[in-house]
Amino acid sequence: MITPFSLCPRILRSRVHISRGYLPSPAASARSFTVLAVESSADDTAAAIVTHERQILANVVIKQNQIHEQYGGIYPLAAARAHQQNLPIAVQRALAEAKLDMSSIDGVAFTRGPGMPGGLTVGSAGARTLAAALFKPTVGVHHMQAHALTALLTEPPATRPAFPFLTLLVSGGHTLLVLATSPFCFKILASTRDEAVGNAYDKVARALGVPGWATLGPGAALEAFCEPMPAEKEETSVPRFKLGMTRHADGLSFTGPHTQVDRIISRAGGIEALNEETRRDLAREFQREAVGQLVRKTRWALGQCQEQGHVVRHVVVSGGVASNQYLRARLRDAVGEDVALAFPPPALCTDNAVMIAWASMYRFLVGDIDGYDVAIRKDWSLEELAEPKAWAESKLTDI
Repeated sequence: MITPFSLCPRILRSRVHISRGYLPSPAASARSFTVLAVESSADDTAAAIVTHERQILANVVIKQNQIHEQYGGIYPLAAARAHQQNLPIAVQRALAEAKLDMSSIDGVAFTRGPGMPGGLTVGSAGARTLAAALFKPTVGVHHMQAHALTALLTEPPATRPAFPFLTLLVSGGHTLLVLATSPFCFKILASTRDEAVGNAYDKVARALGVPGWATLGPGAALEAFCEPMPAEKEETSVPRFKLGMTRHADGLSFTGPHTQVDRIISRAGGIEALNEETRRDLAREFQREAVGQLVRKTRWALGQCQEQGHVVRHVVVSGGVASNQYLRARLRDAVGEDVALAFPPPALCTDNAVMIAWASMYRFLVGDIDGYDVAIRKDWSLEELAEPKAWAESKLTDI
């Protein structure tokens, strides 16, 4: 039987030139492999503690919405400074929440990329320094890989996605439809050709003067501003938006509906000239078209999987925009009965360190770790991930 501690010591000794003392003892095999992870790729500072038995012992997220509301979006320098201030606090809170100290932590994980360089640097440096000082192994995680694998942590065994599955990754920085054939093998079927859907949501929220940034964040505030969404054919006070299209079958475009909002505001003479109901209708029309495009492209991607010979039984939807309840409802109506939808809980759709800890587990448990000098990667395609040799040798398909 393969246990986390039967795999780790053998390979970790060959990768980290430190004393044998930090490695789990044989007696430790009776307990879970426990990871402390941090996430700092955008504007949330997060720390979490997760075990290989799918126990979430701590989940701490310190948001910066109040800092960035005055800038109308994430201000990178302010975000990095806030990460520097918040990261030690987040880690301390996570340990307190889990009722553990660092002696109970077996590995330290962090977001290596992609993301904002300032935030990535703060999280990476903090995690690697902590790991090195305490002789703990460390793993740098791909942010979007972590989003893609979250449902494998949160779904119960009966509904847990099985490879291969299609994943719709929707966030402020990315909009991707990806075929996942293993925890490390991803093929991008479609991606945005301009701005990500989450970024478009944020900009439209700012343009419409949507309230609630400080408490909800711009995307969630816009969703709340749209409620209740009108029926599909119900007339509103604004014209229907033209369908968002690209010249490429594998492309998504959200600049179009975003630009249509800006154009209507400009023609009216500014946001002050629009009453609240018109502003709400503009928000609703933007959301209807943005979500409609995601639904149409998801159907297309399922067809592509079938044409390529992949039997896909699950669609995993993750990333910050995946917490949008209108998107969830539209996808449920659109996907056939032979395909199951998997959504992480809304709190684990937005950026968090739980997903970073879980994604790192696929490497920790086979002893594939990073050196303490591993560099961040601001730009990093999912297709550049490589399956570790140790994972292939382990014969594992999941954990």
